[in-house]
Amino acid sequence: MTIRKQRTTVATMIALSAAAMLAACDNTEDPRTAGQQLDSAVAKVEQKTEQAAADVKAAGQDAKQAMSQAADAVADAAKDASITAAVNAEIAKDADLSVLGINVDTNAGRVALYGKAPSESARERATALAAGVDGVTSVDNQLVVAPKS
Repeated sequence: MTIRKQRTTVATMIALSAAAMLAACDNTEDPRTAGQQLDSAVAKVEQKTEQAAADVKAAGQDAKQAMSQAADAVADAAKDASITAAVNAEIAKDADLSVLGINVDTNAGRVALYGKAPSESARERATALAAGVDGVTSVDNQLVVAPKS
């Protein structure tokens, strides 16, 4: 039995119960016949059932959208972590730059470099190395030139 048939069956049973209660009460204030009252009760139950189904469908759509957004956020974080690792690897290859002295932060492909560089040319190389990594959209070089002692 499908969910729709089950709902209809339940709705019909509720409507019949309501009609039986109305008939037992012998409500003389309502000018409608028992059949009319039953039809009205059934229509109300069907309407409520349809509204509940629409609410469930909307909640499902909201949940689906939230899951999609969460998956996108995880994917973006993984991309940023990959970019950070690649920039650190490039910096580590340069003899003048110290990966221990340079902090690399990545957010949405934008790389920020913090720390110290031994010379202005090394500082500029750090920018070029970071910019050369796939996925980098911009580089904010905040490195301070501090010659090695």
